[in-house]
Formats: sequence, C-alpha cells, structure tokens
Amino acid sequence: MPAPEELVEHLFRHQAGRLVSTLTRIFGPRHLQLAEDVVQEALVRALELWPHRGIPENPAGWLIGVARNRALDALRREASLAAKAGEIARVFSDANGSAEAMDDQLAMIFLCSHPEVPREARVALTLKTVCGFSTAEIARAFLIQETAAAQRIVRAKRLVRDLSFALPEAGELAARREGVLEVLYLMFNEGYTRSAADLCEEAIRLGRLVADHRDTRAPEADALLALFCLQAARAPARVDAQGDLFLLADQDRGLWDRARISEGMRRLDRSAAGNRITDYHLEAAIAAAHATAPDFASTDWRFIVHQYDLLYALNASPVIALNRAVAISRAEGAAAGLAALDEIQEHPALARYYLLAATRARLLEELGDSADAARWYARALECECSPAERRFLERHY
Repeated sequence: MPAPEELVEHLFRHQAGRLVSTLTRIFGPRHLQLAEDVVQEALVRALELWPHRGIPENPAGWLIGVARNRALDALRREASLAAKAGEIARVFSDANGSAEAMDDQLAMIFLCSHPEVPREARVALTLKTVCGFSTAEIARAFLIQETAAAQRIVRAKRLVRDLSFALPEAGELAARREGVLEVLYLMFNEGYTRSAADLCEEAIRLGRLVADHRDTRAPEADALLALFCLQAARAPARVDAQGDLFLLADQDRGLWDRARISEGMRRLDRSAAGNRITDYHLEAAIAAAHATAPDFASTDWRFIVHQYDLLYALNASPVIALNRAVAISRAEGAAAGLAALDEIQEHPALARYYLLAATRARLLEELGDSADAARWYARALECECSPAERRFLERHY
C-alpha cells in the first residue's frame, strides 16, 4: 500500500480532472473555479485525515464522496445553484466513476480547446483542469515563470466563462477536434522532450478518450495516438537512472515497451481508414519505421526521408526540415546532412534552438572536424534546453 501522500497525488492525477469536468458541467463554465476549489478541498481533506486514520478501503470512492459533500456545501452558499443539488447527488452516487463522467471529461477538453481561447492558453488550461497539474508544474513543463503560467490560466478561464459546456455539434466537430488534437500533440511533445512521464501518459490517456469516443473518433485521432504509443515505447531506454539521455543509436532496444509498440501499430492500421493523410499519419509512419527496426543499422532511412519530404510539403516547418536533414545524413552521409542544414541555418525560428547547433556539431564530428564541432557544441550550450539535454551536450563538448 503506498503512503497516503503518494496515493493522494495518484488520485489527483487520475480523478481530479473527471471530478472537475463533471462539476463544471453541472455548475456551468462560469463556475469553473468553484469546481476546482471543491475538488481541491477534498484532496486537502484526504491529506489531513489519511495519515492519522489510515487509507480507506475505497480511496477513490471516499474522494468522490467528499467532493460531493463539498459541492453540496457550495450549492448552499450559491443560491443561484441550489437547483443543481439533485443532479450532484445522482451523478456522484457512482463511487467508481461512469461513462457519463468520461463524456464530461471529453467535453471539458473541447471546452478548453475552444477557438476563442488563444493557442498557448489552451494547453495550460487543459493541463490545469483536465489533467490536475498545478500551476508550478505547468510553468516547469513550458519553462516559463509561474506567474506567466498563472496569467495564461486566468485569461483562459475568463474566456470560457460564457461558453457552452458540451461536445460540439456535428458540423463543428471536425474543426474543434483539430484544435483538441493539437493540444494533445503539444502536451505529449513537452513531456517527451522533458522526459516528463506524467505529461506523456496524460496525453496518451486523453488521446484514447478522443480516438475511441463515438462522437470524436477519426483516422487522424488514431494516427496521433499511434505516434504517442510508438514514441512512448522508447521511453525506458531514452533516459538512465541518473536522468541522462541516450540517442536512438545508443538505446538498448530490449528495454522498449513491446506492448506499446503493438498498440501503436494497431492504431496506425486503423488510421488508414480515412481518405486524408495528415501530419500525424506521416509522423506515426516515421515512428513506426524506428520502432520496428531490429537495430539502428537496419533502419530504413530512405523511407524516413521520403516521409519527411511528404511531411514538409504539408507543413513547411523549420523543425521538420531539421529532422529531415538528420534523416538525410543517415541515408546519404554526414556531408549531405550538412548541406540540408545549410538551407535552414539562418531561419529565425531556429536561432535559439539548441538542436540545430547540436546536429551540426555531431555531423562535423562524423566528418572528423573536431575543432568546428566543438564550436557548434558551445553554441548549442548557449541555447535554452532541459537539464538532461544540457548534460548530454556537455559530455560531447
């Protein structure tokens, strides 16, 4: 049995979003802060009582019961919400959650991803309300000050006050779903880049919710979930016990999560049902090529370069161009990779992106130019990166 503090943290991750989502539906988006306060009070109460009285037999049910009672107390204080008491009692009678609660959580994701909410605020609001992340954790995930993260969240909450808490109508669903998938993509990328397992797992859980729900499933949702699973499968081999990074070529593939790879391949097969190829399909195909190669030397780099060509045609992002250059270096040699890097070297979006300098350094190293490689490693160290990435660069500098 885990310690009470560990269990409360686990429940906060897995129950808070569902509770907040259901209470927001009942109270209305105008009272989102009230819903969050009610759930927070229940969690605080658990931290106060469990270390002294012991963990209850059904911890999740206990938490739901306390949240229900706190919600009813809130209704007594808010006369305008008094009529909601019956619905609170009905919905929270199921101590183990329900399909209705899952629908509430899905609607909450769509609410957070409303077009009226700025793009950068959508992710912060989703992490806060649906995933149970604290403002401090959100700030760390995005390498911003806690005050800046709080401002994003407050601004987003202000914008959703008068919005409808519901899944979009059929005519709106495709456009809104695109925003939801973008939020999940950004969420997973942040977790993967920072080796933050919680962030990756939340993105996968919410991705399954979108991909499997009768009203929101779509080939592109399966493609995105395939990408998540195939990338996350490599997580056990990407970082060692000290938090140091391993490049793909150096990873112990025996540590890769085969069950995750299987799920990713099944999702990729399902994603082929549509008649449209998205960025997610192509990125998942690249991840699949890596995940199914028996070793680094057997990787089909020419296939991967072709996928990046198609991806760049859809989305002419400098980061995609950088990844394409890496693939070219593997398919055609370091000199060809450097030539591809030359095409994007002066792109303003990459001016402070450490991977551009680090990639050039590695390719120069492969060509035997250690002095120039050291200069580029030094430039990479001047850029913003995570502690694990910084240690990796320092080992090579």
